[in-house]
Amino acid sequence: MLKFVKNHMESISGIEIYPIISLLIFFIFFVVLFWWVVTAKKDYIDTVSNIPLDNNQNHEEL
Repeated sequence: MLKFVKNHMESISGIEIYPIISLLIFFIFFVVLFWWVVTAKKDYIDTVSNIPLDNNQNHEEL
């Protein structure tokens, strides 16, 4: 089965770009996520982190 899949995949032209694209998407996502975490305002983080604890407040200010 694996030999069939390997032979079939080798017959597709340009398939070697897909793992590179997947790695780039993965890397860019986590770089952007890290950048957002580092640059997020502390007030926003505090407000969002307290949402599960505040049962009676309306959170429309977010």
